Amino acid sequence: MRLYLVQHGLAKDESEDAARPLSNQGREDVTRTAGFLSLFEKPRPSRILHSGKLRAEQTAQMFAQAWGDLPVEKTLDLAPNDDPSTWIAHLSSMDSDLMLVGHLPHMQRLAGLLISGDPEREAVHFRNGGVLCLEKREAGWAVLWQINPTLFYGED
Repeated sequence: MRLYLVQHGLAKDESEDAARPLSNQGREDVTRTAGFLSLFEKPRPSRILHSGKLRAEQTAQMFAQAWGDLPVEKTLDLAPNDDPSTWIAHLSSMDSDLMLVGHLPHMQRLAGLLISGDPEREAVHFRNGGVLCLEKREAGWAVLWQINPTLFYGED
């Protein structure tokens, strides 16, 4: 099983729009990342789950469209401050590839927990609109790759 962890695209500031939809830069970043990944046979998750916050839902929909309209669903336990350990139980009963679209610090803590067993360890550095690919193996979860929008235009 492969698990794709995504930090939503860059959102508008709350002072600009309280709903915090994706900014123009956020849309551009997700479009580039999703478009690039859609060129390959893998990744191709069977479905995409998001936190329900507008910026995460928009990000999830953009990835789904890039792959030809994959199923997208709102789910619990992906909010910024949710306990990442709940996903250990969720993932243990799954065997098909899955994408989770959420927020920091939750995504950072979930990655730390899956990779090292410690949710407080920054095992990888997330960027808005980036994707971390993990693979479930007999000994636990392993990092296969990570892609960030900075690949397309460099670091700021």
